Amino acid sequence: MSKDPAPIVTSGYVPGCIGRIAELHAHYYCAHAGFGVYFESKVARELGAFCENYLPQRDGLWLVMRDGSIEGSLAIDGTHAETQGAHLRWFILSDRLRGTGFGNQLLARALEFARDQDYHRITLWTLRRLEAARHLYLKFGFTLVEEIIGHQWGHEVVEQRYELVNR
Repeated sequence: MSKDPAPIVTSGYVPGCIGRIAELHAHYYCAHAGFGVYFESKVARELGAFCENYLPQRDGLWLVMRDGSIEGSLAIDGTHAETQGAHLRWFILSDRLRGTGFGNQLLARALEFARDQDYHRITLWTLRRLEAARHLYLKFGFTLVEEIIGHQWGHEVVEQRYELVNR
């Protein structure tokens, strides 16, 4: 009986990653937050623009690959790092990789990249109900700096902004 290859973390764009990352987000957020087509298309549009304008000295994209399939992602968007801080985005893992330590690996790589780029502030937006993600953000030193009630996703949700300040 052959064993599935172990997942690995790679960096940078690979063909199909925009669609696959959007798909992972769509499935997860539909099941856990009731989000629909607006959310999925927004993820695809913004991720596509990020990949088109990607500069390796400014931006980072990490993918968890398993047997040729993308099973997770995380990005650092440095476009507005000087004025608004770097933006941690598109952090997702497939159901089969959640709880396996790959979230820790992705965050560690992203934050190491941010330190190497001398990004003094990293921000991210998430939903209050995502406890596992919140636990990781707090573990890595992020603090909750803002909560708002959002309606853009089709129903009311509590959105949270976290921030990490590197000194």
